[in-house]
Amino acid sequence: MQLYSYFRSSAAYRVRIALHLKGLAFDTIPVHLLRNGGEQHSSDYRALNPSELVPTLVDQGLTLGQSVAILEYLEEAYPTPALLPLERSQRAQVRAVVQTIACDIHPLNNLRVLQYLETTLQQDEATRAIWYRHWVTQGLQTLETLLAPVAGDFCFGDRPTLADCCLIPQMANARRFSTPLDAFPTLVRIDAHCRALPAFAAAAPEHQPDFA
Repeated sequence: MQLYSYFRSSAAYRVRIALHLKGLAFDTIPVHLLRNGGEQHSSDYRALNPSELVPTLVDQGLTLGQSVAILEYLEEAYPTPALLPLERSQRAQVRAVVQTIACDIHPLNNLRVLQYLETTLQQDEATRAIWYRHWVTQGLQTLETLLAPVAGDFCFGDRPTLADCCLIPQMANARRFSTPLDAFPTLVRIDAHCRALPAFAAAAPEHQPDFA
């Protein structure tokens, strides 16, 4: 199994967490999103993943982009330990949190969006930071409201799910951009608990082979 990854990519971070939680061995192939104009734009990588994004998973003849699709694939192909609950309504709730992060928060703050704000719209660093914090704060407020009634040590009770795989990278991004987190005590508590666990720690940006 191979994972094309960038240490700072929150989408790749999600997949790394799931791989470690499931105890799956994989080789990391770094794709530097900034070096030489972005290695994801090379012809070789474009042939692998036409979206020119990370991550890309290669497993048993399958080449798959899009982190949420990869998470769902891993859950089906390697179901133990499960990262989705057994009960249908609970699975739907986990997926709702995953989609809140992957669809509502992350796309507005993706690297290519921030680069567009900088290069095409000529927005300075301070303005880009205001953009980032506005959208991530809105998304985190939604997550705090959704999770406060149901969270245990993790987003849903006392076992990690795909929701945790997505939340922890988003929290890392929020801290990186100095987003105030005092209004989100549930999220902060879950984040601290997860980051102390071996699977989450092994997936963290600072423990990746391309960390710099």
